[in-house]
Amino acid sequence: MSNDEIFAAAYREHYWAVSRYVARRLDGRAGEVEEVVAEVFTVAWRRRADLPAAPLPWLYGVARNCLANAVRGYGRRRRLLDRLGNDQTAHARHIVAAPDSEHPGAWVHDALARLSPADQEVLRLAAWEELGADEIAVVLGCGGRAAAMRLHRARHRLRAEIDRLRPLAAEALPEEHRHG
Repeated sequence: MSNDEIFAAAYREHYWAVSRYVARRLDGRAGEVEEVVAEVFTVAWRRRADLPAAPLPWLYGVARNCLANAVRGYGRRRRLLDRLGNDQTAHARHIVAAPDSEHPGAWVHDALARLSPADQEVLRLAAWEELGADEIAVVLGCGGRAAAMRLHRARHRLRAEIDRLRPLAAEALPEEHRHG
């Protein structure tokens, strides 16, 4: 198969997985998601000779870098708008959620948000993208043992945050799930 055919197969097979990966990290902002996914596959096209036999973790690694670039760009634009006095929050409607509107399991997301970005990412790769340690290693650009250790430590820190935020919920868990 030629590099072009390998790229086309990777695009067909993994476009939606990459889109979901990006959307989850951009909270589903559709226009921004499409831009980042387009950039991911532009990079993949330029580097199609480098596509590995199992391209999805490699594509996630490219997406991770594209997301970092996009977030920096959004930050620059937001700061520019703030300097120009055109802050969107000043013009937007303010919606306040009802006190009882907490989504089930929202406390897990609160606990996750308290972790470092690196811990959040390794946990999302394992849970959302359903990657194993060797695939996570490809995304993060590290060795398999290092990825497994990062995942183990991130899970431990998440468990500690959950226990701290929801002691009653943690007490309801079986003993083997409370302590790593």
